[in-house]
Amino acid sequence: MTTKFDYRTFLSPFTWRYGSPEMRKIFSEINYRATWRKIWVALAEAQSKYGLVTRKELADLKSKMGPEHVDLKRAHEIEKEIGHDLMAEIKSYAEQCPIGGGKIHLGATSMDIEDNADVLRMKAAFDIILTRLVNCLDSLSKRITKYKNLACIGWTHLQPAVPTTLGYRFANYAQDITLDIYNVENLLENFMKGRGIKGAIGTSASFQRLLGRKGKPADLEEYVMRKLGLKVYSVSTQTYPRKLDYVVLSVLASIVQSAHKFGLDLRHMQSPAYGEMSEPMKEARVGSSAMPFKKNPVTAERMCSLARYVGTLPRVLWENAAQTIFERTLDDSANRRIVIPEGFLATEECLMLYDRIVRDVRVYPVIVKRNLEKYGSFAGTEAILMKLVERGGDRQRMHEKLREVSFKAWERVMVGEENPLPQLLKQDKMIRSKLGVKEIDKLLDPTEHLGDARERCEKFVKEVVNPILLKYKDRLGKRHAPKF
Repeated sequence: MTTKFDYRTFLSPFTWRYGSPEMRKIFSEINYRATWRKIWVALAEAQSKYGLVTRKELADLKSKMGPEHVDLKRAHEIEKEIGHDLMAEIKSYAEQCPIGGGKIHLGATSMDIEDNADVLRMKAAFDIILTRLVNCLDSLSKRITKYKNLACIGWTHLQPAVPTTLGYRFANYAQDITLDIYNVENLLENFMKGRGIKGAIGTSASFQRLLGRKGKPADLEEYVMRKLGLKVYSVSTQTYPRKLDYVVLSVLASIVQSAHKFGLDLRHMQSPAYGEMSEPMKEARVGSSAMPFKKNPVTAERMCSLARYVGTLPRVLWENAAQTIFERTLDDSANRRIVIPEGFLATEECLMLYDRIVRDVRVYPVIVKRNLEKYGSFAGTEAILMKLVERGGDRQRMHEKLREVSFKAWERVMVGEENPLPQLLKQDKMIRSKLGVKEIDKLLDPTEHLGDARERCEKFVKEVVNPILLKYKDRLGKRHAPKF
């Protein structure tokens, strides 16, 4: 079994390219096995309360529980022979503990250790994800405030629609992130529980035999789980409910959906056809090996690419949960080793990219104004229609008249001319009979059709965003920036 890797063999991009060192450490093999040892010691400590493990045995186990004592080389040698990774770790650990080694894993089944370790890892990983989300929200909040008054054309069906403000658009991205934060909070509060210490298939029969009249298995379990800092599922089979894994990846998929939505919009906005925003770029960045002039949105594209990957992962864990037969099958084990760590690492990378893009996003107000002037006056036709009807016009006739004039204006715009809509409306006798020139200009002014977008930006930041940022103020500024 290979225990040393370099660039001459396949390495997952998550080994070195995507995700932070902190997240990679959580899902490292050393940390995983050190977490197993932590659980074995907690179990032995609980059993010592009932006289099943002596003080010397417990002290011996504690002396070798840290990550620095995990001997992967030895464990792999044993696993190669016996074909069971957890048992190989038990044997390796026992060799290091001549006094207490014989009591490791007493009464337990593999999932008493592995499943609880998985929950501890996912809980730690979500702590990082939550920090990344909060920093994204903080960066978005600053953009909402900065651009709440900057009128821009809205787009529906990839066509110019009515005006909005750039700050209000950022508020919609931020609202997605707030929902993701709520999802993570709900998950940590109501779903993130361990299997507990229940022995084979979850009945605690082994612990009941060990304890006899000395105590109840539930009390031993409660002690261990309190030491681990985990809530516990009241009932389980051989594993914790595999529905938990599905919910975990669904929450991660929801997070990357938010990132993808923003990234896709930005990629459109960076296109010269829109041209209003672009992602940050270093001066030395190469956009194309063939076309030196290219300024491609490669960061947003990377974010969308990873998000697309994470979005497919819940299906795998749905299958695991749905196809577990009776108390246990092992056909979930191999894919969980891949899906869970990579799901977290890819999600974290997306959030680090998201935060960096938003913090340093480039906005081009001149282009924003140009697009607004080019398309914004069309939004005023609804206001003109209302005013014409108010002054006695037939609604259906006025609607048809405005449609005809608007389409003529569109034809001129599409051949590269300035938008002639204001002039065409002023030249139309039917319209001029009811509206004055200055009145038409005011009704066509895009800034007159922003509704309460500015006020909604302020209200959203004050009532939704700021309370979240205040709650997690100790996490603000804690970033591990990705490479660009």
